Amino acid sequence: MRRREFITLIGGAAATLGPGIARAQHPAMPVIGYLGNERSLDPRDDRLADIRGGLSETGYVEGRNLAIEYRWAENRYERLPALAADLVHRRVALIIATTTPSALAAKAETDSIPIVFQIAGDPVRIGLVVSLNRPGGNLTGITKFICRSGRKAP
Repeated sequence: MRRREFITLIGGAAATLGPGIARAQHPAMPVIGYLGNERSLDPRDDRLADIRGGLSETGYVEGRNLAIEYRWAENRYERLPALAADLVHRRVALIIATTTPSALAAKAETDSIPIVFQIAGDPVRIGLVVSLNRPGGNLTGITKFICRSGRKAP
């Protein structure tokens, strides 16, 4: 059998088996978990746009080489632990927590999956991190809180 005919045969067999064979040869697409206690956000929301923009700057584009699993508590805080547990069960590579309650729920579910938070309180006082200089553990993030003097924290 000639080389060209052999390659055609192999290509035809692979096509018959379906697209699953092609996917099996590529590494799995990384998945990020997004945990919010609000209702689902408008896709044009600034927070999502900022996250997508930052990921894009590092070469990750949702739907192309990255998946994002969204979990919304719809303002029912009691749902957050189960939603966080679901993300952990799905073995996401990272959890983005958008509020203090969602960050606390994610922290309670895992000490190995990295968690990035955006909160308005003091993460040390709340118990998310050990200190601002050295957060320790698997959490890091940004915060906007007011110091006792009334000035915004650096």
